[in-house]
Amino acid sequence: MMTRIGSRLFDQAFARSGPIRWLVVGGTLLIAAIAVGATLMAQNFRERALRNSGRELENTVLLLAHHFDQQLQDFAVIQKDFVDHVRTTGITTAEDYRKRLSGQDIHRMLRAKIEALPYIGGVNVIDVDGNVINSSTAWPAPKVNVADRAYFRTFKYDPYSPDILIEPLHSRISGAWTILIVRRIVGPNGEFMGVVGRGIEPANFEKFFASVLLGEGATISMLHRDGTLLARYPHSGEMMGRNFKTGPFEQQRVFGLDHFAGHLTSPVDGEDRLISARALPHFPILMMATTTRAAALTDWREQIGILISVAGASALAIAGVLIAIVRKLLEQHRASRELLTLEKQRLDRAVNNMTQGLLLFDAERRLVVCNQRYIEMYGLSADVVKPGSSFHDIIAHRRATGSFTGDVDDYVARVLRDIHVRNSMVVDTADGRSIHILNEPLADGGWVATHEDITERRRIEERITHLAHYDALTDLPNRTMFHEHLRSELAAVAGGEQLAVHYIDIDEFKGVNDALGHLVGDDLLKSIAQSLRRCIGPADFVARLGGDEFAIVQSAVTSPDQVNELVARVFEAIRMPFDCMGHHLTTDASIGIALAPEHGTALDQILKNADMAMYAAKSAGRRTYRFFEPEMDAKVHERRQLEIDLRHAIAHGGLEVYYQPCLGLKDERITGCEALVRWCHPERGMVSPAEFIPIAEDTGLINEIGEWVLATACRDAASWPDGIRLAVNVSPVQFKSGTLALKIMSALAASNLPASRLELEITEAVLIRDDDAALAILHQLRAIGVRIALDDFGTGYSSLSYLHRFPFDKIKIDRCFVNDIAGPDGSASIVQAVVNLAAARRMTTTAEGVETEEQQRLLRALGCSEMQGYLFSAAKPADKVLELFALHRSRLAEREGSDSRRREAG
Repeated sequence: MMTRIGSRLFDQAFARSGPIRWLVVGGTLLIAAIAVGATLMAQNFRERALRNSGRELENTVLLLAHHFDQQLQDFAVIQKDFVDHVRTTGITTAEDYRKRLSGQDIHRMLRAKIEALPYIGGVNVIDVDGNVINSSTAWPAPKVNVADRAYFRTFKYDPYSPDILIEPLHSRISGAWTILIVRRIVGPNGEFMGVVGRGIEPANFEKFFASVLLGEGATISMLHRDGTLLARYPHSGEMMGRNFKTGPFEQQRVFGLDHFAGHLTSPVDGEDRLISARALPHFPILMMATTTRAAALTDWREQIGILISVAGASALAIAGVLIAIVRKLLEQHRASRELLTLEKQRLDRAVNNMTQGLLLFDAERRLVVCNQRYIEMYGLSADVVKPGSSFHDIIAHRRATGSFTGDVDDYVARVLRDIHVRNSMVVDTADGRSIHILNEPLADGGWVATHEDITERRRIEERITHLAHYDALTDLPNRTMFHEHLRSELAAVAGGEQLAVHYIDIDEFKGVNDALGHLVGDDLLKSIAQSLRRCIGPADFVARLGGDEFAIVQSAVTSPDQVNELVARVFEAIRMPFDCMGHHLTTDASIGIALAPEHGTALDQILKNADMAMYAAKSAGRRTYRFFEPEMDAKVHERRQLEIDLRHAIAHGGLEVYYQPCLGLKDERITGCEALVRWCHPERGMVSPAEFIPIAEDTGLINEIGEWVLATACRDAASWPDGIRLAVNVSPVQFKSGTLALKIMSALAASNLPASRLELEITEAVLIRDDDAALAILHQLRAIGVRIALDDFGTGYSSLSYLHRFPFDKIKIDRCFVNDIAGPDGSASIVQAVVNLAAARRMTTTAEGVETEEQQRLLRALGCSEMQGYLFSAAKPADKVLELFALHRSRLAEREGSDSRRREAG
């Protein structure tokens, strides 16, 4: 199944060109390489297995040859000793040999020698007639005659035969095959006297062979050099004594060499065998070990099985992976083709739905692609503008249809001349449209052209440009265009002429917005802008700077009268009633004027001076105008320097806290002290709070000053008598931080001053700015026991709703009401109303600025609770206040004692 699938996939893969085909070829070559590699590896393993088996056979025969050569040498030594014994005993005749060697003493001697070498076996002594006359194994010797044996006849009748013979034969004693090793014994004159020999049964050799057996199918044999089989394992009785030297040449070669290793067909079982043979160094015996080729390759076959399994599995795995990859690639190829088709469709849709017209030309100036937008943009025919059309033909068709009005040849030549570089142009059509054409060159010599209708964009850009320089509400030039115009006018001021910059601020415009709404306010600004536009001359320039601020640049000024006349026209125009959405409104303005080059030639300088002049007009009561004066700049610098000095004083401890006491009007006891900040300037001396407190509030420094005053005053008040409270002023700016309550609690905790002894004085401005937030903070403070006093009540935008929404503890009556309280048309009635209102709300009242006894008397008569002013004491430093407390207590004590004495006397 997998083969059919792979074949089908490979056929599909070869039907494609490119990487898939090479992948299939590579995978096939890899599988072939695995097969070849496995075959070579199997052959190598086979040769190695045969070499290892042959080496094992060689080691075996080497061991056997050494072993049996040593044993036979040991027996040869016994034979030689026996021959030496015969000679030393003086045996010279066969008869003497028979008599002297047949005794029991010889039997014991032979037996003693054999016992020293137990592996040699029995030794037999044979006389000249072939009779066994003595034996190491039995006494008396067995009656056996060997005169008919071949070895005996060889020794007896062939004087040139070897002295030692080895021959296999059937034993006449045991009846079994025996390997006989015999030695000839001769007399002094060389005459034959007998034989001494040993018979070894093959079973003794075969038992040893079995102990070193090489495995199934292996044989170990002992052969005579003449080819006679002496012993073999496994035992084969019918082959004992058989001569194997009569076979093929390879078989005969084995017996002619001292060492042989190779393979041949066995004459015993006919199998192909590995053979190793080695001759004993001192005896005509050959040790031979063989094993079948099949047995030698047993382990190899197991390895080959594993190798074939691994190689087959690898080939199958590679084939499987290859099939999976090919299938995946084919699927990806199909998906890519489908995606390519889809993308082509999308591209066609995108090209035909572009907002720009698109043309693609080749190097021959022939059309390749044209979208529908281009045809619709110029109202062309798709039968004319189609792939293959020349660029010249398309432009000619546009001229014929009316979307092109120039010379066709000239236009085509101009475009083709610059087509090798990116270029763009904007052309206007006969119907008033603006078309942006962008030509983008291609590497092959062609180009892409896009045609975009930018008519609406141009209108928008013109509108944006207008908005960037003109105010959207009044359509007057804005601040940016005003600066540009003024800069150019300053550079063009001629000698003898001046340039006047008028800064115009509409008075009380915020009230219109707050009372009537922003729509009415915007309509008023537009009406004012139109009026200002009518006021100026042809060389003048009017702009809206923002909000309710306008500016006029008056050029070619030769006399102050020209400036005054323009100012008069402006006031007249602004002061005329305006009908704004059904409301008849009148307004006014504050105008500041700076002249160039008299008041400066740099843009920033002239603008700053005009702005300072405008603020001077506001300070003068509004509804007027002011020319810039150098003193104005000096005041600004002075204020700036005062701000710098104030920052330095805050940072280096230049401020102090003074305390002005409050006196109860009923019992004339000190009820509390108001903490007031004082600043002793190192050069200017004492600076009035009226000067530096507004600066601190404008710059935000009031937060730092207020926090320091609060902490210092609480620390000082902690050492005052328990009945004296501390009053601290809190600026509206401090309420904006949102952490005022936390800072007050922190100051109380740090000084151990009870909250009930602290009184915070606030003005109505705190409530006007954000009354809900301010009331929430006041309630937090009231909850911890701090008293709240309303300062300067009646001098600002006083609202009785404040007294209703928050229960103040005290109302402070401003000094302006105290100053004229004694006059015939004075403010006694106002003070009386405030006192009655406070009493109704369970509040106390404190009159500020009391400087005469008459004022004190009237305030006491009107029911005011406390007084504060120079009549009793000015503000004093902390140490002087403590002295004042002690002095006042002593005076009260003296007065109370005098009153007591007077009552007693009465």
